[in-house]
Amino acid sequence: MLAHAEQVGVDAFLCLGDVVGYGADPGLCLGTVRERGARLVAGNHEHGVAGLLDLEWFNDVARAAALWTAARLSDEERAALGRLPLVLTVDGATLVHASPRQPEAWDYLISPRDGFEAFDFFPGQLCFVGHSHRPGVWIHGEDGYRYLPGPRTIRLDADRRFIVNVGSAGQPRDRDSRAAYAVWDAAAGSVTIHRVPYDTATAQSKIYRAGLPRILGERLADGR
Repeated sequence: MLAHAEQVGVDAFLCLGDVVGYGADPGLCLGTVRERGARLVAGNHEHGVAGLLDLEWFNDVARAAALWTAARLSDEERAALGRLPLVLTVDGATLVHASPRQPEAWDYLISPRDGFEAFDFFPGQLCFVGHSHRPGVWIHGEDGYRYLPGPRTIRLDADRRFIVNVGSAGQPRDRDSRAAYAVWDAAAGSVTIHRVPYDTATAQSKIYRAGLPRILGERLADGR
């Protein structure tokens, strides 16, 4: 994904959370985000690993992964995760892991109605979310609401507002094993959600060798 981003001319990175919590390289992932100067909001997995979210909130697999991850990060890394904001505003766009309505509740935006009901809870034209790991766009304008699932390019028309779920770079949930990420071209007034193949076999092998729950590796093959 990073190589693809460089090819299309990305010059800054925004990250919507859950950098840790699923894979076998949490320290490497955090280091990569830091090296690129990414602006980062907290996801529920950052809060779980940092001790800010009761792990009983997670299912058994996610709980085991959070405990494994916390044991392998340094005190400084866990503290840094705990300091991450739940919401950021970057160049007028709202960044939040789950929903702008109640970021700390970790609500999922999945259905058309989920997104439509969230428009009242952020200022400006544009909001980026993740959490469900399913890419798509909700649009609100004078002509009503629309929901467009999947990868696509949208024009940020001045008379409309947008919520963009960028998908997931490592754990897609829409039956597509490729990584998903979005490129926001503020100058051109557009957002493009890309799908990019990545080496799922190596990621799976690392998960299995680490002793993490096998489902975290198995699901990578078919994006579930």
